[in-house]
Amino acid sequence: MTAMTIRLPDDKYRRLKALAQARGMSINRLVDEMATLMLAEFDAETRFATRAARGRGREAEGLALLAKAAKQ
Repeated sequence: MTAMTIRLPDDKYRRLKALAQARGMSINRLVDEMATLMLAEFDAETRFATRAARGRGREAEGLALLAKAAKQ
């Protein structure tokens, strides 16, 4: 595990501390959960962009498949 030091404005730190206390967790745990959510979002965006790039130029084929599926 790696330790990391971050600088935050005092007000933001107090708000994060209050949020962590309201959720019954430490600030470290809160930041870890936020980082996990952001990384999951980043991974999803990356997968979507990769799939979109693979389909670029094949719009007509995709629309034909949708039309075929709609008929069934």
